[in-house]
Amino acid sequence: MRSSASRTHVNRVGSVRDPLPKRPTLGEVFSNSWPVRTGDVHPDRSLRLDAIARYLQDLGFDNLEANGAARTHPVWLVRRTVIDAVRPIIWPDTVRLHRWCSALSSRWCTMRVSIESEAGGLIETDGFWININPQNGMPSSISEDFPAPLTSTTDQHRLSWQPRIRTPGPNTEGQEFPLRASDIDPFHHLNNAVYWQPAESVMRKHSTLREEPLRAVLEYIKPTTADETVEIRTNYDAVASTAWFVCAGETHAIAHFMKPPADTIGSPSPSEPDGSDSNVCRKSDRTPPHRASSQSRLPRDVADN
Repeated sequence: MRSSASRTHVNRVGSVRDPLPKRPTLGEVFSNSWPVRTGDVHPDRSLRLDAIARYLQDLGFDNLEANGAARTHPVWLVRRTVIDAVRPIIWPDTVRLHRWCSALSSRWCTMRVSIESEAGGLIETDGFWININPQNGMPSSISEDFPAPLTSTTDQHRLSWQPRIRTPGPNTEGQEFPLRASDIDPFHHLNNAVYWQPAESVMRKHSTLREEPLRAVLEYIKPTTADETVEIRTNYDAVASTAWFVCAGETHAIAHFMKPPADTIGSPSPSEPDGSDSNVCRKSDRTPPHRASSQSRLPRDVADN
C-alpha cells in the first residue's frame, strides 16, 4: 500500500544512541501486512531478530515490485540494520509494516520500517541499503526515474556511509559459529538475517537486555563465504553487549545491543492516513522478486563522491 503520509529531516552522521527518524506525514509510505508464523518466534513465542531481518528483506522487495523497480534495481546490499524493539510482538499475531526513505544519495539510501502488531507490539527499524550492479557486484547509481518515491519523504540527498560501531574487537579466543548450507544466499555469502541468530544468543546472556525495550545494531563490514570459519568474540558491560564476527583474524560484522534512546521508548506510530489512492498489498499475493545478498564485493570505505 502507498499512502500520502512532513518529510524526514535527519542528520545521518551519528552514533548508536541516536533516535530513529519519525514517520513522515507527507510522501510515499509503502505498507504491507502478514501473520507471524511459528518459524519466526522463540520458545516464549516472541518474535526473533533474524525473523525481523527477513521481514525487512521481504518488505523491501514488495516495495520494489510495487514501484516497478524490481527488474532495474534487483540487487541491494544492507550495510547496517538498526532494530528498536519497543514493545514485544508475540505469536499468534498479525504485523503491519510501513516503509519509507529517510535519506539517500546516488547509489544508496536509508529505509525506515515501522512494524506494528494487532496486539500492540511495536518495532522500529532503520537500514542502510546499497544498490548493487548484478554483473560486477559493485555499488551502482540509482536510475533517474527510481528516486521519486524516495525523495518524497526526505530532504537528505547527500547520504554517506559512517560506521556507528567503532569499538575494536577483543584479542581473545571466541566461539565458532558453524555455517550451514541453508545459511548461504544465491551470491555464496552468509545471508544478512543469519548473523542475527548468534548475535541474539549473545544478547540474551546479558542480565538487563533480555526484555524490551531493546536496541540492536548490526553493521556488515566484509562478506562471509561458505568456506570460511566464523568466530564470535564477545564483550559485556553493565549496559550493553557486543559481538564481533571474525574470520581468520579479520572482523566481518559487528552487533551491538543496548537500551534504546528515551524518546523511542513507548512512542506511538502515527495512524496511517486515509486516502482514496490506498491499495492494500497482501504478502500472499506477491511474486517473490530477486533476493538480496547480505554482502557483495564492496570497497572498505563506502562514501559519497
